Amino acid sequence: MVAVRYQTAFRLYPYEKVAEQDASVPVRHPVVIVGGGPIGMALALDLGQRGISCVVLDDHDGVGMGSRAICFAKRTLEICDRLGCADPMVDKGVVWNLGRVFRDEDEVYSFNLLPEDGHKQPAFINLQQPYFEQFIVEEIRRQQAKGAPIDIRGQNCVTALERHDDHVVLDVDTPDGPYQIEAEYLVACDGANSPIRGMMGLDFEGRVFEDNFLIADIKMEAEFPVERRFWFDPPFNRGETALMHKQPDDVWRLDFQLGWDIDRKAELDPDKIKTRVRAMIGEDIDFELVWTSIYTFRCCTMKDYRHGRVFFAGDAAHQVSPFGARGANGGIQDVDNLGWKLAAVLDGQATDALLDTYHTERKHGALENIKNSSRSADFLTPRNPAHALFRDAVLDLVKDHAFARPMVNSGRLSLPCTYDQSALNGEDALPNGPSRTQPGSPCCDAPVDGGFLLQHLTGKFALLVINATAPDTVVVDGMSVPVVSVTAQPDGALAERYLGANPSAVYLIRPDQHVAARWPSFDPGAIEAAYRRALAKDT
Repeated sequence: MVAVRYQTAFRLYPYEKVAEQDASVPVRHPVVIVGGGPIGMALALDLGQRGISCVVLDDHDGVGMGSRAICFAKRTLEICDRLGCADPMVDKGVVWNLGRVFRDEDEVYSFNLLPEDGHKQPAFINLQQPYFEQFIVEEIRRQQAKGAPIDIRGQNCVTALERHDDHVVLDVDTPDGPYQIEAEYLVACDGANSPIRGMMGLDFEGRVFEDNFLIADIKMEAEFPVERRFWFDPPFNRGETALMHKQPDDVWRLDFQLGWDIDRKAELDPDKIKTRVRAMIGEDIDFELVWTSIYTFRCCTMKDYRHGRVFFAGDAAHQVSPFGARGANGGIQDVDNLGWKLAAVLDGQATDALLDTYHTERKHGALENIKNSSRSADFLTPRNPAHALFRDAVLDLVKDHAFARPMVNSGRLSLPCTYDQSALNGEDALPNGPSRTQPGSPCCDAPVDGGFLLQHLTGKFALLVINATAPDTVVVDGMSVPVVSVTAQPDGALAERYLGANPSAVYLIRPDQHVAARWPSFDPGAIEAAYRRALAKDT
């Protein structure tokens, strides 16, 4: 993505010199995170709440201007709720569940992303990335005040690294000169052009899609619906596609497909952009440009997300097209997966083998996202005449034939990954249990007495007991595992999502709210075996 320029929206962590910059030998930290974007900050917050000391190194001192990521999915909000920062995001964000797809000026397809009740979080919110990051950092500040061991260092630019068997040494440049820092584990959250990846001589595997898209964030007061609106071949962008989303503060995100062979400088001329915008929204609506950019995109991934003591997360590890909102949402799932595993190993609850499963599980998630993202991109930007023929045939059929409407692919929107082949999954002993909560799946939310289910799953291993008898606390493999005991009504959402036709069930839930194993009743021996397996002790 080529933006107009870097501007700071919020200076959240101005540079401050720390004592170790003058230390005679480098100071070693359990975890060093490179990159202060949403992925790096969310990981720091997760680790800090688990009592794991971590340092965030960022080459800027706050959040950059521009919307960039704007669509944050239900699973991301559930993770942020566990971290303590979802409420201000939802309060500030524009909540939406409905999407509409048009061809020319005719609506051809619509969808509701959350047609069922019984979830605390909405399907999606639209929220400019600077606000998303700001709310995470504000929660970090609250946790720091309570003693969470999180250290954020702005204007600390990593210039070199040296890997060893038991640690990593980083050279860091600052306004007061260079210094060195050591990490038992290093996590690169430094974006699509990851300097850490470059320093290690690593690269991506994948495709570059040969098309260009213009982003125009505009501020206007308009009565357009609060929904995702997508056009094929609209009258204001003939032969291409366009997208409209509402954001907070009367800011709207407009995307225009431009084609491959373009003059970028000419397309970024403000007068030309304003002409495009007026053609889309009408001549009578006043607006101002807030932020503009032209982007191309890749669907690609690193071969390995772990290299000894170095891990890669978010865009540093994988990239997808923006259609489907899988980038930042996938990166937050990386955080959700890696944080508890690093904590378990550093706390001595698990061995190094658990950390290998970060790569296997999240590579599985990335490949799933890349597959869906590539299919969307091929529909939007056909790469050969056969793809173009298929797309045009589908669009010809949708107005009069309902069977073709689900084939319209304007970007299959982000869904959480199920680790159905993970080595950490225990047994599935619940007869004909609901598929949506099989081992490896993220837990579905549901109403329970006193709120919602996911509010009771607070980032530790937990035993979810539904209509069954179990002790208040279970000691498993020497560790105390809290029991969340709830009652499900036969016709309620909890029963539908967790029991199926069974009268009771017991679930072992991982710290990232994924199902580890399930049974019809409390079985101490089976629970202990599944717990050990979920920590990679018996895989």
